[in-house]
Formats: sequence, C-alpha cells, structure tokens
Amino acid sequence: MVQEIAPAVFSNAYTPCPPDAQSRAALFQGQSLLVSDDGCEMPLVTELAEGKENLTYLFSIDDVRYYLSSEACQLPGYSALSLFEIRKKAPRKELFAAYTAYHLYRWYSSHRFCGRCGGKTVHDAKLRMLYCPGCGLQIFPTISPAVIIGVTDGERLLLSKYARGSYSHYALLAGFTEIGETVEGTVEREVMEETGLEVENIRYWGSQPWGCDAGVLMGFFCDLKGSDRIHIDRNELSLAEWKHWCDVPDGIDDVSLTSEMMRAFRRKWMQ
Repeated sequence: MVQEIAPAVFSNAYTPCPPDAQSRAALFQGQSLLVSDDGCEMPLVTELAEGKENLTYLFSIDDVRYYLSSEACQLPGYSALSLFEIRKKAPRKELFAAYTAYHLYRWYSSHRFCGRCGGKTVHDAKLRMLYCPGCGLQIFPTISPAVIIGVTDGERLLLSKYARGSYSHYALLAGFTEIGETVEGTVEREVMEETGLEVENIRYWGSQPWGCDAGVLMGFFCDLKGSDRIHIDRNELSLAEWKHWCDVPDGIDDVSLTSEMMRAFRRKWMQ
C-alpha cells in the first residue's frame, strides 16, 4: 500500500530545522505537484529562487527532509502533475511523499486565519500546530476517518463503481465516519444507505493514511445478513453487484487499501 516504503523510514516528528543540500521542496498548484520528468521527485530546495523563510518543514524520509514551499514557479526538467498522474508513474516512496505533503498543504492553506475570531494564525515553534495569538485557539492537522468495506456472502464479494468522478474501476463500498458514530456503525450505515443490505460479523482488516483526502482509511470485512437483493443509491453508485471470488479483479495497483482487500479476498479462496 502507499505507506509501505521499507526499507526507507518515514518520520512525521515535527523537528523544524534549516534545509540542507539534499532537502526537497513541495510546490503545489491546486491539486498538482511539481515533480521531475524522470522520476517524479520533488525539486531540491537549492533549485528554488526563494529564501528559506518561505519554507515550512513537513517530514523526513531517511535522511531527506521535505519542506512546503509557497513559491509558484516552473523549473527545467519538472512538470506539474495531478496526484492521480503521479500515482500511475511514481515509485512508491515518491508517491507517499507526494500524498503526505498534499495532506499538510491542504491543512496549512485552509487554516491561515482563525475560525473563531478571524485573526491570522501563526506556526508553533515546537508542535505541528497553528495557533491564534488573538484568542488562543490551537489548530492541529485534520485527519478524517473513513472506512473501506468488503461485504461478503460466502464465495461472493460485493463490488461497486462510483456515480461521480473520473475513477471508473471496480471498488469496495466506502464512506466517512460521521459525528457520534463508531467506525463499525459507519460500516453498517454506508452499506445500508448505498445498497440497502444488512451486514453482521464486522471485522477489522487493516488501515492506511490517504493524504489526497486528508484521511485515514480503515478496512473492514463483514458478512451479508438476510436478503442479498441490492437497492442501489444512484446518487452514490453507478453499479453494485456480487462477484464470485474467481471474477474479483486484482485492483488497479498495489497502492490502495481497496485493491489490497480485493486481492486478500481472492487469496482466501484460492488456497
């Protein structure tokens, strides 16, 4: 999955320090990131024209530190690619760096002003935090919990396709956890809302960070309870159908939790 970059080591500890010669800069233009044409790497800080005071420390991978840059520029040998384009061509480490940088980019850019009094926020010196000098509000990075749901009926798995967006491949049911709701409750609610099915025996499978949605995804398998007749919510899904395990695709890549859960279901019955 996207976070599996071993033997490289990711550190999200907030230890801001000046960049060195091998530090990288994340330059976003909306949902596009400036990356090298040959390996989807972010530019070196030394390739930028701006001063170090315009850089925000993000994280490190091994000995390489990554910084968010406020500079909008073009560099020879680099192109602005969408996260989905980067997902299709980047090595795993560069993809994970891009997703995680985007998560922090969205948070920083969305909290430049205090939501309580409207004052300008400032960076804390010791914590990954923004705070308002005027009213004292403390703002920490937003992480949105969501579930990926593998609904099973013996040798069958429920697959779906989204009604909106450009992603046209098979997927599992999914949804964000609402206020006052457990993640298991999210599983039951999302399945009922999108397909009209009831489920039971909900069991946790695994998780992953998903920076393009500022989320953490939690995967669950669950068993069909009662009728297998699907009543699809056309506002959310264009298709929902049962697939025998031998007809379940492997997924489109080795990056997403959805694809890994689909492969796990196939492996269970292939053994």
